Amino acid sequence: MPKISQKGLAMPQSPIRKLVPFAENAKKKGANVIHLNIGQPDIKTPQIALDAVKNNQLNVLEYSRTEGSEAYREKVAAYYQKNKISVTADDIIVTTGGSEALAFAMGSIADADDEIIIPEPFYANYNGFATASGVKVVPVVSKLENNFALPPIEDFEKLITPRTKAILICNPGNPTGYLYSEEEIRKLAKIVLKHDLFLIADEVYREFVYDDKEHYSILQEPSLEQHGIIVDSVSKRYSMCGARIGFLVSKNKEVISTAIKFAQARLSPPTYAQIASEAALETPQNYFDEVKTEYVARRNLLISELEKLDGVKVAKPQGAFYCIAELPIEDADDFAQWLLEDFRVNNETVMVAPAAGFYATEGLGRNQIRIAYVLDQASLKRAVHILGEALKTYIC
Repeated sequence: MPKISQKGLAMPQSPIRKLVPFAENAKKKGANVIHLNIGQPDIKTPQIALDAVKNNQLNVLEYSRTEGSEAYREKVAAYYQKNKISVTADDIIVTTGGSEALAFAMGSIADADDEIIIPEPFYANYNGFATASGVKVVPVVSKLENNFALPPIEDFEKLITPRTKAILICNPGNPTGYLYSEEEIRKLAKIVLKHDLFLIADEVYREFVYDDKEHYSILQEPSLEQHGIIVDSVSKRYSMCGARIGFLVSKNKEVISTAIKFAQARLSPPTYAQIASEAALETPQNYFDEVKTEYVARRNLLISELEKLDGVKVAKPQGAFYCIAELPIEDADDFAQWLLEDFRVNNETVMVAPAAGFYATEGLGRNQIRIAYVLDQASLKRAVHILGEALKTYIC
C-alpha cells in the first residue's frame, strides 16, 4: 500500500474539533451539547453584509484579483487608518481567511527547518501551519499565574538561533484572552530589531478589548515598518466565520510581493465573500459597542461562576472571547471525552477544548481547558454548573 507523507503523519489534530464525533454521537442519543469548544459566536452577522450578497446582480461569478479587489482593499486600508494603522491598499493581500494569511506569511519568510518563536499557549492551528510549511515552532512559556502576560524578554533571547526567522503573537490572545500592552509590544520590537527578525501579529480579535484598555497594533510601532506582519480576518469582527476572508498586511514590499506569488497559486479569494465583507465595513459603531458590552457581561459571569468551583483556577481575559481554566484533574482530554460519552445533567453535557493542544511543550496544559464564551449568559451559567457537577463525579 502506498505510504502517507511524514508531513501528513506529523500534522496535529485540532484540539477544538477532534472531539466532534463524540459530540455528534451524544446528540444522536438525544443529549443537548453546550459548545464551549469553538469560537463560533452566536452574535448576528451585520444585516448590511448579508443584504449585499442577497441583492447582488452578478451575472457571472468571476475570479477576483489575486490580492483582492482594489475597491475592497482601499476600504480596508481606510479601516486600518481609522485604527491608527497607516497602510495603503498596496500593503494588503486579501486571503481566504486569516489561516491562509498566516500560511502565506510563514511561506514567505521561512524555509524548511527555520524557527518561529511563539508564546504558549497559542492558537492550536499555528502548529498545523508550521508543520505544513516545514517550520519549527519554538515555544516560550507564559503562565496562568500571571494571566499569560508576555514572558520575560530574556526567555526569548535564550531561544534565538541562526535559524530563527520570527516571533509570532496573537493579540488579544486565543486561547488566553490576554491583551499585550504598548510597553510589551515595544519590548518585542526591540528584540526583533536587535536580531533582525520579523514580528507577526495575529490581530483577528482587535475589536474585542475590555476594561477601558486599548489595542496597540504592531504597525502602530514606527520601528516595525519593515519587520511587522499583521494577520487579520473578518470572521470574528463581524461574526462572519463562514465568509473565509482575511488579510495579510505589511509595509515590507518584499514580503507582500513574495506572498502574492503564494496567492497567485491559489488564484483568488472568493468573490461573494468579498462583497459581503466590503459591505460589512459600513457596519455602524453601535454594533461593536453592543457586542463588546455583551462579551464583557459574558466574561464576567463565566469567570465569576468558574471561581466558585473547588480547585478550579482561571485567568481573566482582557480581550477576545476565550479563557483558560485549570481543573483539579490530570488529563483534560480524557475528561472532555468522558463528558460527551458518559455524563449528563438533565440530559445536557458540555463540550470543551482540552488545552494541551494549544501548547508545543510536551506535558503542558494537560489539566487545562479552553472555554469560548460565545454563547448567551444562561447557557454559560448552565455549562459551568454542569462542569462543576461533572468534576465532583469524575474526581470521585
